[in-house]
Amino acid sequence: MEMHSGEEIIYNGHPSWRSIKAFYLGGLAIAFAVGLLWWLVASHFWAVVVFAAIVGATIVVGLVKRVFVTYTITSDRLSIQRGVLAKRVEQTRIDRVQNVSTSQSALDRIFRVGTVDFDTAGSDSANLRFDGVDDPPAVAAAIDRAQRLHAEALAGSGTGNDGLA
Repeated sequence: MEMHSGEEIIYNGHPSWRSIKAFYLGGLAIAFAVGLLWWLVASHFWAVVVFAAIVGATIVVGLVKRVFVTYTITSDRLSIQRGVLAKRVEQTRIDRVQNVSTSQSALDRIFRVGTVDFDTAGSDSANLRFDGVDDPPAVAAAIDRAQRLHAEALAGSGTGNDGLA
């Protein structure tokens, strides 16, 4: 993300590896089932190879799912960037964020991850969501800090919300 003049990064992160635990457990279960089938039907050597290959592929795909999603909060903007080859960026100005809510299921609380929803001014489709972040209350506090910095910058420059003098 290209930064504007005077813009400061408040939070930059990715979904936690703990947030895709179901994906990892599912991959492990599939690897075990297919490996067991190979063990019973074919050779023991190939059963171990197939099991290892599926576990390895699950780890790599899970890593790609996490690393290629970036959540950023700056003093001016809120942004979500997704994609490996093709990129998709969702962003909004920090002054458009009206409400911030966090949610954690019981399992999410155990794994210390959760979701932060940002309601923005305008259409319902403009709302942004940080899924699977570590410490959702800290992310909510980061947006509060960003909004305060933005307000201070506007007050210091003597401009209105539109950034024009």
